[in-house]
Amino acid sequence: MKNHLACLLVFAFSFRLAEPALSHEFWIEPQNYQVESGEELPAQLLNGQEFKGFRLPYFKTRTKRSEVITGDTATPYEGRMGDLPALTVTAERDGLLTLVHETMPETLTYETWEKFDAFAEHKGFADIRARHEGRGLPVDGFTERYSRHAKSLIAVGSGAGSDRESGLETEFVALENPYTFKGDTLPVQLFYQQKPRAAAQVEIFERAPDDSVSITLTQTDTEGRADIPVKPGHTYLLDAVVLRPSDPETGAIWETLWAALTFAVP
Repeated sequence: MKNHLACLLVFAFSFRLAEPALSHEFWIEPQNYQVESGEELPAQLLNGQEFKGFRLPYFKTRTKRSEVITGDTATPYEGRMGDLPALTVTAERDGLLTLVHETMPETLTYETWEKFDAFAEHKGFADIRARHEGRGLPVDGFTERYSRHAKSLIAVGSGAGSDRESGLETEFVALENPYTFKGDTLPVQLFYQQKPRAAAQVEIFERAPDDSVSITLTQTDTEGRADIPVKPGHTYLLDAVVLRPSDPETGAIWETLWAALTFAVP
């Protein structure tokens, strides 16, 4: 008990120290993307850059929603505070399994305009200065509110099945099963408030078997679709950000919603 409490205190302290870095990507990374029925499936919650991140423990107070989806069944997931890996489930049924994790909103204060501007431009919002000035907002000392909306696709046994909308406010849906399809491009669709999100930047992180990572950009079409080039033996993280004015009652002036999808290609 004492050791567990000590670990929790260390996790909480390191988690707090890491908060300024939370403007970077957040994703679910299972220990294995392909498992057999009945196997235990540990998965990390990671936060970082270039598909490399530090591990985050499970905290109920920071979790808005966590689920395991198999077929048409969504089962709520609740871990123990401080669990690391954050998620551990049993892959009970053959087919495509989806892990879903949504965080509670957090806030981040920008002391200077330059940092926010660089972040916004990197995520595809080149018009951010005009939008900011058009609202008459301060250029320093302002707050952003952000939340994470992550999914991960895992093959259990045959891996057969289809991805679908899970009801996250923003999310990717794979239009083909990455574990069973034959091809070199995987079609995906990006949603925001259950509607296709057109003309949105998608950042593609591709990890090769030697752990090298390449990063490319694409954009969704008028139906929110994008074709993702894929290679056998590689793993992928897709990231897209919604940037919108925040509800004044939150104390923040901007709000970001981060959609993430991870999967592997056999």
